[in-house]
Amino acid sequence: MNQRISFGKFALFMLGFAGLLLISDVTIRAQSRLPRPELIFVEKKDYVLNEAEWTLYRLDVANKQDYPPEMFDPAPDLPACGRNKNSSRTWIDIFAQNGRRLYGFCALKSPDELNQLAFQVPKGTSLDYVYVVIHDRKLNKKWKSNLVSTSEP
Repeated sequence: MNQRISFGKFALFMLGFAGLLLISDVTIRAQSRLPRPELIFVEKKDYVLNEAEWTLYRLDVANKQDYPPEMFDPAPDLPACGRNKNSSRTWIDIFAQNGRRLYGFCALKSPDELNQLAFQVPKGTSLDYVYVVIHDRKLNKKWKSNLVSTSEP
C-alpha cells in the first residue's frame, strides 16, 4: 500500500515537532537558571539508640517551591542509588562547612519533600555550619545552598 502524506500534513507535523523542541529547550534553560537553595535550620534533637548517643539535625529548603516537580521524577535511565534503580533524577547531599559529606537523599519524590532533610552525628560532634547541594543528574547541574548554623533556631 503506497500512502502519500500531503505537504500540509507534513508541515503541520514538523511545526508540532519544532514546538515540542522549543518547549523542551525553554524548560531545560529555565531549570538551569533555578535559584540558590535557601537552607534553614529546623531542629536539633539528642536521642539514644542501641546505647549510643546521637544528635539529629533537621533542615528545610525555604524556596523549595521554585524547583519543578519533574526534577524529582524517577530516573531509571540514570545510575542507580544502591539497589534503588528508580532513584530520583535529583539527589540532595548535606555537607559540613569543611566539605565533609554528612548524608544524602536519592529518592525524594517532589520538591515538597525538601522539608524533610535530616542527618545524625554522634552526640558531642563539633558541627557549626552545614549546607546542601541539589544535583540534577539529568542536566548535570548543581545548586549549592547557603551555610546554615546548626545552633538552636
